[in-house]
Amino acid sequence: MTVDYELRGHVAVLTINRPDARNAVNTDVAQGIEAGLDRLEEDPEAWVGIITGARTEKGYIFCAGADLKQMSVDPGGMTTQKGGFAGIVQRERTKPLIAAVDGPALAGGTEIVLACDLVVASDTAVFGIPEVKRNLVAGAGGLFRLPRKIPRNIAMELALTGRLDFPAERAHHFGLVNRLCAEGAALDTALELAGEVTQAAPLAVRESRSIILAATDQPDEVGWKLSGEGMVKMFQTEDFGEGLTAFIEKRDPVWKGK
Repeated sequence: MTVDYELRGHVAVLTINRPDARNAVNTDVAQGIEAGLDRLEEDPEAWVGIITGARTEKGYIFCAGADLKQMSVDPGGMTTQKGGFAGIVQRERTKPLIAAVDGPALAGGTEIVLACDLVVASDTAVFGIPEVKRNLVAGAGGLFRLPRKIPRNIAMELALTGRLDFPAERAHHFGLVNRLCAEGAALDTALELAGEVTQAAPLAVRESRSIILAATDQPDEVGWKLSGEGMVKMFQTEDFGEGLTAFIEKRDPVWKGK
């Protein structure tokens, strides 16, 4: 399999496992990521997802982007109907997804990261959208998602020069990366972050994620409307009563996701 799926408690870990090709995206990887996201969405025990890359013989690599050999003959094969490129960049999801980046995440690899909700990166991680160096454009979301995450002029420079030297520390400085860690520790750090998320009520987490994505950059009235609707939804769940009862009884809540 080119994408492994493992459930650790309430956290689903998807690992791009194509180390001989620097975890580059081909048809199998795209379909594997889509299948993994399907499992994440469908499994009531999976509350948070993590996507990472298998270690290669030459060290850690998150994803080298599209498989250029396949692109030369079958570029459409690296997309899926539900998810677009790599089965993820256009995918509609309800559950939060964390990118655990050890080593380079370049071109389509950066665009996979940009499709995630949170990012953990080691000090060997590096990002870039070098498509212009191959007479291509970053067509999997990089040209509009990157300037939403970091200052526009910095994103513009990366897009126009195709530079491959945007390291994790600088990405963290500008807000693209949530947490930095040592080489080899990205997955463990992402699991720690996911563990913090799973301590919160899963339905409220999903609703909060949805509101942030829908309301950011919109007028305040949109935010007020969506926040109010989200609160009403939570009032109607079993976990709403559990949250209040646990607080009164001074104990940790036991969430059911219902």
